[in-house]
Amino acid sequence: MDGELFPRERTEIAPGAVHVPDWLPLERQRELLQACRVWARPPAGLRTVRTPGGGTMTARQVCLGLHWYPYGYARMAVDGDGAPVKPLPGWLAQLGQEAVAAAYGEPPRPGAGTGEAYDIALINFYEEDARMGMHRDAEERSGAPVVSLSLGDACVFRFGNTTSRGLPYRDVQLRSGDLFVFGGPARRAYHGVPKILPGTSPPELGLTGRLNITLRVGGLETPLD
Repeated sequence: MDGELFPRERTEIAPGAVHVPDWLPLERQRELLQACRVWARPPAGLRTVRTPGGGTMTARQVCLGLHWYPYGYARMAVDGDGAPVKPLPGWLAQLGQEAVAAAYGEPPRPGAGTGEAYDIALINFYEEDARMGMHRDAEERSGAPVVSLSLGDACVFRFGNTTSRGLPYRDVQLRSGDLFVFGGPARRAYHGVPKILPGTSPPELGLTGRLNITLRVGGLETPLD
């Protein structure tokens, strides 16, 4: 936020987990929001995710590259309309590489040909009462860092440990434009979103609610259904 007393700074939340505030400028946020609105349309558009136990996730989701469902990946929206998943564009894969470089202070790597190209995006939309329970991103075989980009309303992001959903964990406020990257020893850490902060989205963005774009490297070399 403009004019705040103590400007937010890049912070290592845990070894391998880094928060970079205000990483995306407003114009880039607008571009990403417009792209998300296109991706959310059918076919293989925004859907409600149902868990094996019969419950539903309060955050709705659309996928690019590969379709995530509890708990695996497919090339079709198997728990949606059954349509082929939309491709992940090269510019978004490259943005993932740039994000990792920004978080870890490394030179950017090309988005292709490295064996670490980002090939999956999960885009979650949170209305003001939506939540995300503590979970691990464990369906990928690659150990490449997860890249998380926030748009719209701020949230409380809870980042925990690799052994349980309970303590120790740390709560971080993620605002629109913030970047969070977790890899290395933090790659399989439990994390979740216990609270959305309604009315905190930048007015210039024109978004009510929160969008979270997470980029992943699948490392899934075997054929998928």
